[in-house]
Amino acid sequence: MDKMFLQQGDIVGVSFWLVSIAMIASTVFFLYEGAKVKPQWRLSLLVAGLVTLVAGVHYDYMRDFWVINQATPIDYRYIDWLITVPLLMIEFFIILRAVGASVGTGSFLRLLVGTLVMLIFGYAGEVNMMNATLGFALGMVGWAIIIYEIYGGEAGKAAASATGPVQSAFNAMRWIVLVGWSIYPLGYVFGYMLGAVDDNALNVLYNLADFVNKILFGLIIWNLAVKDSGDTAH
Repeated sequence: MDKMFLQQGDIVGVSFWLVSIAMIASTVFFLYEGAKVKPQWRLSLLVAGLVTLVAGVHYDYMRDFWVINQATPIDYRYIDWLITVPLLMIEFFIILRAVGASVGTGSFLRLLVGTLVMLIFGYAGEVNMMNATLGFALGMVGWAIIIYEIYGGEAGKAAASATGPVQSAFNAMRWIVLVGWSIYPLGYVFGYMLGAVDDNALNVLYNLADFVNKILFGLIIWNLAVKDSGDTAH
C-alpha cells in the first residue's frame, strides 16, 4: 500500500508531481487567456492549452508509475511526446498564418513529418525494436528536418519578413527547439546508450525540460498574442 503514495525524500517523484500540477494550471491559464485575445490568436492559445492538458494527463500517469515502480515510464513519455510535440510544431505554422505571413502547407507537412520521424525512431531504438544507434541516427534526421525548416526553410524565411514582435517570438520558440530539445537526445545517448546517467537524474532532467519546453513555449505565444491584441486582451 505504501508504494501507492509518494515517499518522503523521493525527489524524482516530487518533480513528477510538480510538473503534473504545473501543466494543469497552465492549461487553465492558456484557455482563459485565449478567450480575451484577437480571434486570429485564439487557435494558437487553444493549441498551447491542449499541449499542457495532454502533458498534464500523462504526467499524472507517469507520476504514479514512478511512485509504484521506481522506474522510467518510457511508454508514457513517448505517448505524451507523440501528441504534444506535433502540436508544438504546428504552432510555428499557426502563428505565421495568424499574422498573414506567406507560408504554405508544405512547411506544415515538413514539420509534422520531421516530428514523427524523430519520435518513432527514437522510441523504436529505446525499447529495442531496432538497433539503438540506428534508431538514434534516424531520429536525429527528423530533428534536423525541423531545425532546417524553422531556421532556413520556408517557415524561417516567412518569419524573417514578419513584424518585430513576431520575429522575436518565433526566434525564442526555435531556440527552445534547438537548445531545450537537445536535452532529450543527450539523455538518450548518455542515459540509455552509454549508461552514464542513472534513471533518477535522467527523469528529473526530462521533467524539468518538459516543464520549460511546453509551458514556456506557450507563454511566448501568449505574450505575442496579448501584445498584438492590445486593449482587446484586457
